[in-house]
Amino acid sequence: MKVLIYSAKGFEIPYLKKANSGKHKLTFIEEALSSQTAEKAVGFDAVSIFSADEACFITVEKLKDFGVKYITLRSVGHDNVNLRAASRVNIRVANVPAYSPFAIAEHAAALLLALNRKLIESNYRVSHYNFNLDNLVGMDLNHKTVGIVGTGKIGSVMTKIMHGFGCKVLGYDIKEDAQLKEQFQIDYVPLLELCQKSDIISLHIPLNSDTHQLINKDVISEMKDGVILINTARGSIIETSDVIAALRSGKIGALGMDVYENEKAIFFKDRSQNVPDDNLFIKLNAMPNVLITGHHAYLTNEALTNIAETTIYNLDCWDSGKETENELTDLSGS
Repeated sequence: MKVLIYSAKGFEIPYLKKANSGKHKLTFIEEALSSQTAEKAVGFDAVSIFSADEACFITVEKLKDFGVKYITLRSVGHDNVNLRAASRVNIRVANVPAYSPFAIAEHAAALLLALNRKLIESNYRVSHYNFNLDNLVGMDLNHKTVGIVGTGKIGSVMTKIMHGFGCKVLGYDIKEDAQLKEQFQIDYVPLLELCQKSDIISLHIPLNSDTHQLINKDVISEMKDGVILINTARGSIIETSDVIAALRSGKIGALGMDVYENEKAIFFKDRSQNVPDDNLFIKLNAMPNVLITGHHAYLTNEALTNIAETTIYNLDCWDSGKETENELTDLSGS
């Protein structure tokens, strides 16, 4: 099978080549998939895309016209793919449903620890031989209340990590996890109650119509003063302008984020010589109580291996005429 890998990063190519073992003809390009770059897929059976790619209605239609039959995502999230359009034109779509929940949850914990203990500022001072300790006071995590919004694969790992620190853990999810309740004493509560009681809130939910800008000024108003907010899920889960206002007022004491609602126009490329024209991001980046990483929570050896192997597995299934259990489209009625 001829496969075009959009948004190919130098660090992931060796993993994909190793998993492929020469079975498929892979072509790697740095460009992201869009309606403008869809024509590059002419002559390919399948394309592989990442979260910065855009497979909207028009793009999917173009891919179909160019002969593409399959789209395999190198991610869990698939809000960037119009699945209805893909089903209508008989393009099969599959994702990587779980590559390493540990990678994401551990990154969320790292953001929390770095913010709470002022590690970035402390290191900056020491690198300039300034050993003053003023304004570096944090708090013990032991006995603090942590709200986990979304207790699926990633959220459950975050629950275990926070339980290990001696935290009281509150959970909010449409489905309660009995094992987490029994083994880690998580208490499931409504979202607003979680906000009212939590010293720390960590987001681990998918982006959909129900969660889009879930964290807005109304929800923020219910949070404890000085709450630490962590987002390693999707950028659009929070209303960025509302969060900035809350950071300025002190309602939110600190923000750690690996995702941003407008990241497709910013992340994954070196912008150091051409600062992005994004006022919200510039404001966030200038705040001393905000720690931003560029969507790299998934960057562990284990996660990249699993992503590559599952991506190639999906292609193998399609190449042999089988369905993959990771399929997101239903072509049974086609």
